[in-house]
Amino acid sequence: MTQEQETDPFRLFPYQAIVDRPPVKWPNGARVAVWVIPNVEHFHIEIGNAAPDIRNHSRRDYGNRVGVWRIMEVLTRHGVRGTVALNAEVGRFYPRIMEEMTRLKWELMGHGLTNSVLLAGLSKERETAVIAETGAVIKQWGQKMRGWLGPGLTETWHTLDLLREHGVDYVCDWVNDDLPYRMNNGLYSIPYSIELNDMPLFNNPSIGIDEFYRRICETFEVLYEEGARNGRVMAIALHPFLIGAPHRIRTLDRALSYIAAHGSVWFATGSEIIDAYRAQEPSS
Repeated sequence: MTQEQETDPFRLFPYQAIVDRPPVKWPNGARVAVWVIPNVEHFHIEIGNAAPDIRNHSRRDYGNRVGVWRIMEVLTRHGVRGTVALNAEVGRFYPRIMEEMTRLKWELMGHGLTNSVLLAGLSKERETAVIAETGAVIKQWGQKMRGWLGPGLTETWHTLDLLREHGVDYVCDWVNDDLPYRMNNGLYSIPYSIELNDMPLFNNPSIGIDEFYRRICETFEVLYEEGARNGRVMAIALHPFLIGAPHRIRTLDRALSYIAAHGSVWFATGSEIIDAYRAQEPSS
């Protein structure tokens, strides 16, 4: 394989315009499948130029000590099961969170071992070990690792094939569509979001919380209108140390109330969305 072929994105998946996509229908006639993705992560205090990195570690630790419990309360109030982008080290350092996510029947998808280490630049052997260990932790908590979000949405040229080899069904890193699609190796891409992701939006420079609410509502309105012609997927990506702060959590509650007030909405997990899509995907 030439270097040009290796770095060609269309070697990984075909281009297809949204207006040419075959009809997609969600359960109960829903126009939009909405999935909510809490990123539950562990950051190392000893990694970085400023070690011990107390500021960044403790900020994330706030999310695990306080913020995630607020998210759980809000999602439960609306009958929404989260699809967790899980740093596998959470299973080691925060078993209490694992117990509650399991009780709530949230889906656990792989998110590497820790967000202190990205996939970019890893050797194939090391990346294989990271994926395998992440899947093993999820299996310990009674689930199969069906989905994957790379730490920082990073991949190597080996990632997609390694995920497929480890039995993963869908990946979230490719934020390039409003419907799932099948990649050339059989893996599915599911719509994820940087536009409705509190990490880039609430870090410097931070948008106001009312602006986050407006973006969620306006995104939903457009997808809901388009969904009358062909189904759509909407992702809301959250981080407990950000949306779980006292001055932000009520906005998540308001946003989910707004979405739920529309009749043709399906709150689903990532696997449920992929299963529904795959069941009606043209055999070609």
